[in-house]
Amino acid sequence: MSRTQQQTLGRRDLDQIAAMIEPGARVLDLGCGDGRFLRDLQRTKQVRSLGVEIDQVMISRCIANGVFVIQRDLDAMLDFADDKSFDVVILSQTLQQLRRPDQLLNEIVRVGKRAIVSVINFGYYPCRLLLTFNGRMPVTGAMPYNWFDTPNIHLSTIRDFRTLCRDLGIVIDQEFPIGTRHNRWARLMPNLLAPGCVFEIRRP
Repeated sequence: MSRTQQQTLGRRDLDQIAAMIEPGARVLDLGCGDGRFLRDLQRTKQVRSLGVEIDQVMISRCIANGVFVIQRDLDAMLDFADDKSFDVVILSQTLQQLRRPDQLLNEIVRVGKRAIVSVINFGYYPCRLLLTFNGRMPVTGAMPYNWFDTPNIHLSTIRDFRTLCRDLGIVIDQEFPIGTRHNRWARLMPNLLAPGCVFEIRRP
Protein backbone atom coordinates (compact mmCIF):
# COMPACT_ATOMS: atom_id res chain seq x y z
CA MET A 1 0.00 0.00 0.00
CA SER A 2 1.11 3.53 -0.68
CA ARG A 3 -0.04 6.90 0.50
CA THR A 4 1.60 8.57 -2.52
CA GLN A 5 -1.42 10.77 -3.17
CA GLN A 6 -1.33 12.02 0.43
CA GLN A 7 2.30 13.11 0.68
CA THR A 8 1.77 16.63 1.98
CA LEU A 9 3.95 17.51 4.94
CA GLY A 10 1.51 20.20 6.03
CA ARG A 11 -1.09 17.55 6.86
CA ARG A 12 -2.52 18.07 10.33
CA ASP A 13 -2.47 14.38 11.22
CA LEU A 14 1.25 14.16 10.40
CA ASP A 15 1.92 17.22 12.55
CA GLN A 16 0.15 15.48 15.44
CA ILE A 17 2.03 12.23 14.86
CA ALA A 18 5.38 14.04 14.80
CA ALA A 19 4.57 15.65 18.14
CA MET A 20 4.02 12.17 19.64
CA ILE A 21 7.40 10.75 18.61
CA GLU A 22 10.16 10.79 21.22
CA PRO A 23 13.70 11.79 20.20
CA GLY A 24 15.89 8.84 19.31
CA ALA A 25 12.95 6.42 18.98
CA ARG A 26 13.09 3.41 16.69
CA VAL A 27 10.26 4.08 14.22
CA LEU A 28 8.57 1.89 11.61
CA ASP A 29 6.42 3.76 9.07
CA LEU A 30 4.05 1.53 7.11
CA GLY A 31 3.11 2.93 3.71
CA CYS A 32 5.80 5.59 3.95
CA GLY A 33 5.37 7.04 0.45
CA ASP A 34 8.42 9.00 -0.66
CA GLY A 35 9.93 9.04 2.83
CA ARG A 36 9.80 12.78 3.42
CA PHE A 37 8.02 12.38 6.74
CA LEU A 38 10.63 9.95 8.04
CA ARG A 39 13.39 12.15 6.66
CA ASP A 40 12.07 15.07 8.67
CA LEU A 41 11.79 12.94 11.82
CA GLN A 42 15.39 11.86 11.33
CA ARG A 43 16.49 15.48 11.09
CA THR A 44 14.40 16.93 13.90
CA LYS A 45 14.25 14.03 16.37
CA GLN A 46 17.17 11.81 15.35
CA VAL A 47 14.90 8.78 15.10
CA ARG A 48 16.18 5.44 13.82
CA SER A 49 13.69 4.69 11.11
CA LEU A 50 12.57 2.07 8.64
CA GLY A 51 9.92 2.61 5.98
CA VAL A 52 7.74 0.03 4.26
CA GLU A 53 6.41 0.82 0.79
CA ILE A 54 5.14 -1.17 -2.19
CA ASP A 55 5.53 1.40 -4.99
CA GLN A 56 8.93 1.16 -6.69
CA VAL A 57 8.95 4.85 -7.67
CA MET A 58 8.31 5.85 -4.05
CA ILE A 59 11.02 3.46 -2.87
CA SER A 60 13.52 5.20 -5.15
CA ARG A 61 12.48 8.53 -3.68
CA CYS A 62 12.88 7.19 -0.15
CA ILE A 63 16.44 6.21 -0.96
CA ALA A 64 17.07 9.66 -2.43
CA ASN A 65 15.71 11.15 0.80
CA GLY A 66 18.13 9.09 2.88
CA VAL A 67 15.47 6.77 4.30
CA PHE A 68 15.95 3.03 4.78
CA VAL A 69 13.02 1.26 3.16
CA ILE A 70 11.87 -2.23 2.28
CA GLN A 71 9.36 -3.20 -0.39
CA ARG A 72 6.36 -5.00 0.97
CA ASP A 73 2.59 -5.31 0.64
CA LEU A 74 0.97 -4.33 3.94
CA ASP A 75 -1.64 -7.04 3.47
CA ALA A 76 1.19 -9.50 4.17
CA MET A 77 2.32 -10.25 7.70
CA LEU A 78 5.11 -8.18 9.24
CA ASP A 79 7.23 -11.28 9.68
CA PHE A 80 10.45 -9.31 9.17
CA ALA A 81 10.02 -7.74 12.61
CA ASP A 82 10.24 -9.33 16.06
CA ASP A 83 7.81 -8.63 18.87
CA LYS A 84 8.25 -5.11 20.32
CA SER A 85 11.24 -4.48 18.04
CA PHE A 86 10.13 -0.87 17.37
CA ASP A 87 9.32 1.87 19.83
CA VAL A 88 6.63 3.27 17.54
CA VAL A 89 4.81 1.95 14.47
CA ILE A 90 3.09 4.55 12.28
CA LEU A 91 0.16 3.81 9.99
CA SER A 92 -1.11 7.05 8.47
CA GLN A 93 -4.32 7.25 6.41
CA THR A 94 -3.67 3.81 4.96
CA LEU A 95 -5.90 1.47 6.97
CA GLN A 96 -8.85 1.95 4.61
CA GLN A 97 -6.82 0.61 1.67
CA LEU A 98 -6.14 -2.80 3.23
CA ARG A 99 -8.00 -6.02 2.56
CA ARG A 100 -7.86 -7.00 6.24
CA PRO A 101 -7.32 -3.94 8.47
CA ASP A 102 -7.94 -6.04 11.57
CA GLN A 103 -5.00 -8.32 10.82
CA LEU A 104 -2.59 -5.43 10.30
CA LEU A 105 -3.70 -3.78 13.53
CA ASN A 106 -2.85 -6.98 15.38
CA GLU A 107 0.54 -7.01 13.69
CA ILE A 108 1.46 -3.40 14.45
CA VAL A 109 0.73 -3.75 18.16
CA ARG A 110 2.82 -6.92 18.11
CA VAL A 111 5.93 -5.39 16.58
CA GLY A 112 5.58 -1.96 18.22
CA LYS A 113 5.71 -1.02 21.88
CA ARG A 114 3.06 1.45 20.81
CA ALA A 115 1.43 2.35 17.51
CA ILE A 116 0.08 5.59 16.10
CA VAL A 117 -2.72 5.24 13.57
CA SER A 118 -4.42 8.09 11.73
CA VAL A 119 -7.77 7.29 10.15
CA ILE A 120 -10.08 9.03 7.71
CA ASN A 121 -13.58 9.45 9.13
CA PHE A 122 -16.34 8.56 6.67
CA GLY A 123 -18.83 9.65 9.36
CA TYR A 124 -17.74 13.29 8.94
CA TYR A 125 -20.87 15.39 8.41
CA PRO A 126 -20.12 16.58 4.82
CA CYS A 127 -19.87 12.92 3.78
CA ARG A 128 -23.21 12.20 5.41
CA LEU A 129 -24.85 15.19 3.75
CA LEU A 130 -23.46 14.41 0.31
CA LEU A 131 -24.68 10.83 0.50
CA THR A 132 -28.07 11.85 1.91
CA PHE A 133 -28.92 14.63 -0.53
CA ASN A 134 -27.00 13.57 -3.65
CA GLY A 135 -27.59 9.86 -3.28
CA ARG A 136 -24.05 9.22 -4.49
CA MET A 137 -20.80 8.21 -2.81
CA PRO A 138 -19.11 11.42 -1.61
CA VAL A 139 -15.93 12.84 -3.06
CA THR A 140 -14.10 14.99 -0.50
CA GLY A 141 -10.64 16.39 0.15
CA ALA A 142 -9.84 13.42 2.37
CA MET A 143 -11.31 10.92 -0.12
CA PRO A 144 -10.79 12.53 -3.55
CA TYR A 145 -11.82 9.56 -5.67
CA ASN A 146 -14.84 8.27 -7.48
CA TRP A 147 -16.34 5.04 -6.17
CA PHE A 148 -15.00 3.09 -9.16
CA ASP A 149 -11.34 4.18 -9.06
CA THR A 150 -10.68 4.62 -5.35
CA PRO A 151 -7.93 2.68 -3.56
CA ASN A 152 -10.08 2.93 -0.43
CA ILE A 153 -11.92 -0.35 -0.01
CA HIS A 154 -12.94 -0.22 3.66
CA LEU A 155 -14.62 3.08 4.52
CA SER A 156 -15.16 3.50 8.25
CA THR A 157 -15.83 6.01 11.01
CA ILE A 158 -14.03 6.97 14.20
CA ARG A 159 -16.60 4.95 16.11
CA ASP A 160 -15.93 1.93 13.89
CA PHE A 161 -12.22 2.14 14.69
CA ARG A 162 -12.86 2.28 18.43
CA THR A 163 -15.15 -0.73 18.17
CA LEU A 164 -12.59 -2.71 16.16
CA CYS A 165 -9.87 -2.01 18.72
CA ARG A 166 -12.18 -3.11 21.51
CA ASP A 167 -13.07 -6.33 19.68
CA LEU A 168 -9.37 -7.07 19.05
CA GLY A 169 -8.43 -6.40 22.67
CA ILE A 170 -6.30 -3.39 21.67
CA VAL A 171 -5.98 -0.51 24.12
CA ILE A 172 -6.52 3.07 22.91
CA ASP A 173 -4.34 5.26 25.13
CA GLN A 174 -5.01 8.56 23.39
CA GLU A 175 -7.04 9.95 20.53
CA PHE A 176 -6.72 13.29 18.81
CA PRO A 177 -9.59 14.30 16.51
CA ILE A 178 -8.22 16.33 13.60
CA GLY A 179 -10.32 19.30 12.51
CA THR A 180 -10.03 21.21 9.27
CA ARG A 181 -9.14 24.49 11.00
CA HIS A 182 -9.88 24.42 14.72
CA ASN A 183 -9.85 21.22 16.75
CA ARG A 184 -12.28 22.50 19.40
CA TRP A 185 -15.37 21.51 17.43
CA ALA A 186 -13.78 18.27 16.28
CA ARG A 187 -13.10 17.28 19.88
CA LEU A 188 -16.70 18.03 20.84
CA MET A 189 -18.28 15.42 18.56
CA PRO A 190 -15.43 13.70 16.69
CA ASN A 191 -17.48 11.08 14.87
CA LEU A 192 -19.58 13.85 13.32
CA LEU A 193 -17.29 16.89 13.21
CA ALA A 194 -13.75 15.53 12.64
CA PRO A 195 -12.62 14.51 9.13
CA GLY A 196 -9.93 12.35 10.73
CA CYS A 197 -8.44 11.18 13.99
CA VAL A 198 -5.04 10.09 15.33
CA PHE A 199 -5.03 7.18 17.78
CA GLU A 200 -2.26 5.89 20.01
CA ILE A 201 -2.80 2.18 20.58
CA ARG A 202 -1.01 -0.78 22.16
CA ARG A 203 -1.41 -4.36 23.22
CA PRO A 204 -2.30 -4.69 26.96
